[in-house]
Amino acid sequence: MSFSPPGSPPPAQPFPQPGPAPYQVPQQGHPYPGGPVHMVAPAPHDVLRSPQGLATALTWLLGAATAVHLFSAGAGAYEQAWLRGFSGDVHFDDLELGLSPALTILAGLLQLLTVLPTIVVFIIWFHRVRSNGGIFRPDGFTLGRGWAIGAWFVPVANLVMPCRIALQTWRASTQRGPDGSDRPAPVALLMSWWAFWVLGAILGRVFSRIYMSADTVDELLPAGRLGIAADLVTMVAGVLAVLFVRRLTAMQNTMATEGPYARA
Repeated sequence: MSFSPPGSPPPAQPFPQPGPAPYQVPQQGHPYPGGPVHMVAPAPHDVLRSPQGLATALTWLLGAATAVHLFSAGAGAYEQAWLRGFSGDVHFDDLELGLSPALTILAGLLQLLTVLPTIVVFIIWFHRVRSNGGIFRPDGFTLGRGWAIGAWFVPVANLVMPCRIALQTWRASTQRGPDGSDRPAPVALLMSWWAFWVLGAILGRVFSRIYMSADTVDELLPAGRLGIAADLVTMVAGVLAVLFVRRLTAMQNTMATEGPYARA
């Protein structure tokens, strides 16, 4: 098949089951709009795969993780009130056991149970949408699709590289105008999610180091306040992540069913 010329949107193309891809990959140097588009046979792996199921699972997982962070922030606030009942120079090992330590331990266990599965499913979804984006617009990426997984595990660079891949995937998943012209792809949602996620990750890491080295009540109190801030920021990031996942998934569904050109 080939794309319709600018001005006439192509017929609907649903996400396929395993088999030939509805999108064929343009030859290098030939953009989608303008003039005849010379097509080449797609490689066997160039098949659109719907991210909808993963997005649905992510919505539930992110919702659960967000609720756990809210619970953790509440447990932290309770701990703050509990610690104020002790003298500032009381050592951590001399504190009486009670409800507050139990809530803190429970919050940590719940985070472990929800955050790890969420990370795994999110990375699988992220690789799926990046792979689809490479079919929608093969010349729209500066990194191979494998980096949609690997970028998350590169120290320091993981604060920038996944965002770059997300931006390129977002733009590749944005339909062109009916005449084949590029249309703006507002990225406020994506950038807001990323900013809160990075801030929450940094705050969480700093909190862990300070909290683990705290020995007295006077040291535990400020560490706990930092932990509450980290939980609240991460909670906002979780809400924005749900919106980001659902929006990008919808954009790719539109590209797959309506083609690369928006309807007039």
